[in-house]
Amino acid sequence: MKTSRTMTPLLAVTLTLSMAITAAAETVLVEAEGFADTGGWMVDQQFMDQMGSPMLLAHGLGEPVVEAKTTVEFPAAGTYHVLVRTRDWVGPWKAPGAPGRFQLVVNGQLLETVFGIEGAQWHWQRGGTVEIRDTTVALALRDLTGFDGRCDAIVFTTDAQFTPPNAGAEMTAFRRKLLKLPEQPEDAGQFDLVVVGGGMAGTCAAVSAARLGSNVALIQNRPVLGGNNSSESRVHLGGKINQQPYPALGNLVREIGPSRQGNARPADYYEDQKKLDVVRGQERLHLFLNTHAYDVEMKEGRITAVLAKNIRTNREYRFRAPLFADCTGDGNLGFLAGADFRMGREGRDETQESLAPEKADRMTMGASVQWYSLKTGQPAAFPECPWAVQFDDTNYQRVTMGDWNWETGMNRHQIEEFEFIRDYGMRVVYGNWAYLKNQSKMKDEIADRKLSWMAYVAGKRESRRLLGDVILTEQDVVEQRPFPDASVTTTWTIDLHYPEARNSQQFPGEEFRSIAKHVRIKPYAIPYRTLYSRNVPNLLMAGRNISVTHVALGTIRVMRTTGMMGEVVGMAASLCNKHETDPRGVYADHLEELQQLMTAGVGAPPPPPVVSMPPKWLDKAGPNLARTATVSVSGRYNETQYPPSNVNDGRFNVADNSLRFVSDPQRPGWVELSWDKPQTIGAVRIVTGQAGGKTPISEFCLQTPEGTGWKDISETRVERNGKFDFNAQFPAVTTDRIRLLVSETPGDLIRIWELELYRLPQ
Repeated sequence: MKTSRTMTPLLAVTLTLSMAITAAAETVLVEAEGFADTGGWMVDQQFMDQMGSPMLLAHGLGEPVVEAKTTVEFPAAGTYHVLVRTRDWVGPWKAPGAPGRFQLVVNGQLLETVFGIEGAQWHWQRGGTVEIRDTTVALALRDLTGFDGRCDAIVFTTDAQFTPPNAGAEMTAFRRKLLKLPEQPEDAGQFDLVVVGGGMAGTCAAVSAARLGSNVALIQNRPVLGGNNSSESRVHLGGKINQQPYPALGNLVREIGPSRQGNARPADYYEDQKKLDVVRGQERLHLFLNTHAYDVEMKEGRITAVLAKNIRTNREYRFRAPLFADCTGDGNLGFLAGADFRMGREGRDETQESLAPEKADRMTMGASVQWYSLKTGQPAAFPECPWAVQFDDTNYQRVTMGDWNWETGMNRHQIEEFEFIRDYGMRVVYGNWAYLKNQSKMKDEIADRKLSWMAYVAGKRESRRLLGDVILTEQDVVEQRPFPDASVTTTWTIDLHYPEARNSQQFPGEEFRSIAKHVRIKPYAIPYRTLYSRNVPNLLMAGRNISVTHVALGTIRVMRTTGMMGEVVGMAASLCNKHETDPRGVYADHLEELQQLMTAGVGAPPPPPVVSMPPKWLDKAGPNLARTATVSVSGRYNETQYPPSNVNDGRFNVADNSLRFVSDPQRPGWVELSWDKPQTIGAVRIVTGQAGGKTPISEFCLQTPEGTGWKDISETRVERNGKFDFNAQFPAVTTDRIRLLVSETPGDLIRIWELELYRLPQ
């Protein structure tokens, strides 16, 4: 039996004499992620294939987090030397201040050493000695800053000269020996299908296969399902479902997906529990959360087993099956199995795609560290951050939340350099917020705002793409090229991201704001043959890692579309098991049966379509006074396509996005209505967002002129709005001008079908 290449070798390796612990020495290894009570520290596994382990992260947004605590049994009393595996996370930029500082408490004694203050790379920092008298030892990690201190592991040793190994096979062997892990993983069982990755694609694949009779293991390395559409990353579901030629595809996506839309919203918007409940309700589906796939076993070019470890306990498991699905986003399972893959942009000289660069390069779309602030009703201070990206009056970002377009790492390796990419995104947010709060012209306006949430699990768009029997291209989509195995219908534009030009001028080579260039498409059904590997015969894939070019990725990567891929992959897996064939055999011999399954679907049928909800008072109101007003706006996104006149033209078909006004991305923004003579107004209706009730404006207020400024109409002041058809009544005002001020909205764009104003009868 052959074991594949691995991202971090986990075979038992004998320690060399040069690093062996002396026979008389006692050594204790404590993995931080295994603390019994992690307190306010977060378990972060995103980089374990690069740095060797999960870690604990003190993600407190500038406020020290609650201590992590645990109890450890020592082999003997004595004097122990302390080493902590950590790093100064801003070290790669040679930034001052070491924001990730923390200390270790041993049996109530606070060690003097401050950890996280040295070394740009992961290393073992020495922390002095402790006297251990009682072999039951209480440990605590005490965060000092709230600014993302990180601890991987702690070693106590009686050997003053010993330094634990820091990388590769030696560190793996050291950990295995000290943690007394078995040489072989435990048997997790035999399954019909093993799905690795619990985002929308993987969750749908697992549920689909289980409902069609397969015995399924779903392996997810986070505590929640949903991937980018979870409370950890908070990205809304994009794309349309229930499209021709298979309108039943997408029923499962709707069944497990959240009912509300929007990026960077409160955690409950993403309905993590809803996904978990559906998965746990499947009789044949076995869910393994907090479990990371690190290796595969191969025989004659086929995967025979996935090896995975629990990121909290380090227990290792072997999952056996005849069939596997890579839904990891990064294509990790395919990479381990030696599947053909591509990363970066193909050149126009290779693909003849009009949107491709002239020559191939390594550029990818980036990852987003989203964030938001909230009003507290009282002054909310934020410290200066000299270690963060520094801003001034010419380049700070005048916003109170960060959406998809806070995007980093386009010119870096989205896997090998991902900790750097994520950390740079955090440095940007902290630095900009510090400038906003302490120095900017906005500081008085936002004095009561607090940085309330920032993703530490970055939302990634692109990395490896596994290659199948068909590689979807721009021409396939734009020219509507037919394939006999048409399956999932993609509806999103060809949406490719690039560094924003002004941001590139101000931060050359260190961009963090992006733009999206869209090419509209007609709905297009992609071929099933993009959903399995061309050289690993029993490997399916669903998600942003399927067989497409970089350009074609722009349309298929949104999560309603990837969820439908999962539905189809689950169907194909059920046919593989039924007919004892591989995914390629489904295309060759059982395509008609797959088409029958896609026609039937595996999810609950859709509810009636969303309609607008006019206010009850509308029938008694007089004419819509906005219709006679002149419109002016703070900025335009595309005046030809979305003119300001759409605001008050009387049309608001919520299924037709072309009838809206769309602003530029600067916040706050405004829409002003004015008349030749004063109007008496006592009610407002705002129809806003995108087709399907998505992304309504979230924080706004109507205002009337007062002196040289504006005065809020308090009854219309709204935060965290989730309604796309909003209305309010207020004491009548008589004015020749009225303004809608929008402070926050998903994606920084104000999207309004109609702004209506009325005079209500007394």
